[in-house]
Amino acid sequence: MRNKKLGKALFAVLGACLFAQAHAADKFILVQSTTSTQNSGLFDHLLPVFKADTGIEVRVVAVGTGQALKNAQNCDGDVVLVHAKAAEEKFVAEGFGLKRIDVMYNDFVVVGPGNDPAGVAGSKEVVKSFKAIADKQALFASRGDDSGTYKKELELWKAANVDVKAVSGKWYRETGSGMGATLNTGVGMGAYVLADRASWIAFGNKGNFKVLVEGDPTLFNQYGVIAVNPAKCPNVKSELGNAFVNWLVSPKGQTTIAAFKKNGQSLFFPNAPK
Repeated sequence: MRNKKLGKALFAVLGACLFAQAHAADKFILVQSTTSTQNSGLFDHLLPVFKADTGIEVRVVAVGTGQALKNAQNCDGDVVLVHAKAAEEKFVAEGFGLKRIDVMYNDFVVVGPGNDPAGVAGSKEVVKSFKAIADKQALFASRGDDSGTYKKELELWKAANVDVKAVSGKWYRETGSGMGATLNTGVGMGAYVLADRASWIAFGNKGNFKVLVEGDPTLFNQYGVIAVNPAKCPNVKSELGNAFVNWLVSPKGQTTIAAFKKNGQSLFFPNAPK
């Protein structure tokens, strides 16, 4: 009888342990985000702090902003953290996201070779610089994807009255790749590239390339976070996802973002509403 009772007790303990392990293994969220937040090292800096505070693991899918939003629309994600405000607002307006909240910002820069064939170095007027690149038919490497960076680039070409579709494959080359790969291509070709500053700072293969155009207010780059709407995606981990959103915009999350630097340089600047 005693052995039987002991066996039942051990079985109960084992069952409780297995349940706890299963529950812990399920305590994670999937965040659809951009390549810049991943490749810059921001998530490597942020997520261990968040997990220590909450016990929640974050698994990141790093793609262009457009693809991240599409993935979330397909219910493949609990939260999106991206940087194309108009597309984000459309995502929320169509009911896929609960609310869009500003998290942080940096800026875009135009990088290029030291010999600067288009003569744009030092300019703070990015549209004029794009026009000069087109007039000189200087090589330009574009991501050519649906990323926030590519969306910004297309806005700038439109403002410069340049039809890049008409010159695709000539001086204008689309890589169809992420930021790091496009920068590598640009350096290899000696081509100008529009990049977010965080990716550029973190990029290792700079060669003789440097930032040539910066400081135009048009190059402001805002990041937003959105929890996926459980009304559209019933399987979304709403409670855990909202915990991540709330932590990012909290004083702790914002100071953790501000503390992230490389070579003494800040890559992102927190600006969540108080």
